[in-house]
Amino acid sequence: MSLPALPIFVKLAGRPVILIGAGEAAAAKRRLLERAGAAIVGEDGEASLAVVALPDPDPTVARLRARGVLVNAVDRPDLCDFTLPAIVDRSPVLVAIGTAGVSAGLAAALRQRIEALLPAGLGRLAEGLHAARAAIRARWPDIADRRRAIGAALGGGPLDPLADQPVDAVARWLESAEAPTPELLRFRLASGDPDDLTLRQARALAQAERIFHRADVPTAILDRARADAVRIACEAPPAEPGPGLSIDVEMAR
Repeated sequence: MSLPALPIFVKLAGRPVILIGAGEAAAAKRRLLERAGAAIVGEDGEASLAVVALPDPDPTVARLRARGVLVNAVDRPDLCDFTLPAIVDRSPVLVAIGTAGVSAGLAAALRQRIEALLPAGLGRLAEGLHAARAAIRARWPDIADRRRAIGAALGGGPLDPLADQPVDAVARWLESAEAPTPELLRFRLASGDPDDLTLRQARALAQAERIFHRADVPTAILDRARADAVRIACEAPPAEPGPGLSIDVEMAR
């Protein structure tokens, strides 16, 4: 399944962004752009991005696009080169929820649910991991070992991001952490629909280093795995799956 858009995070601090329009819609976009540190300019300004909040945006959008400017037209997804997501802010952690302009109300509702899940101190955990990069590299010099250790700690372990972590959480983890042991989980799927995955299956797919699978396992299931997880088509479970977490997936007969 193709993506309707590629989510990216753009650093706008000090960069010009065109904003055209008046009223509450334009004011809301102005507040968002100002939070990101953008330098807001008018239509004649030199910028790569523009937000248009007008009752009849078509002529303005056409002029901007002719200049090579990427445009967001408020309430006109058919005219949008990019959309602005609903945002959960736990700086420096940002969660962006988008619907490709189809339903801003749905994105807002999802943001409210996620706001309740993420602890206020999540940004502090991110900053602690950043500050400990050198110590983490020294503890696990091999990149694969390092990735597995961090994944185990964050995947419901001592650095669970959904728990309110103390200030010294990362330091305490480094003092007691051990390298993850090899593990192979075997799943027999009753359906090729990703929505039918159990919570345990979905979590394991998101954490696994490699996915062993039969040829008839749908791509939609495999796409629930990490992007960097190795996918290995095979006819039987491996005798030696390798270090870290591996998953063997087959369809029920």
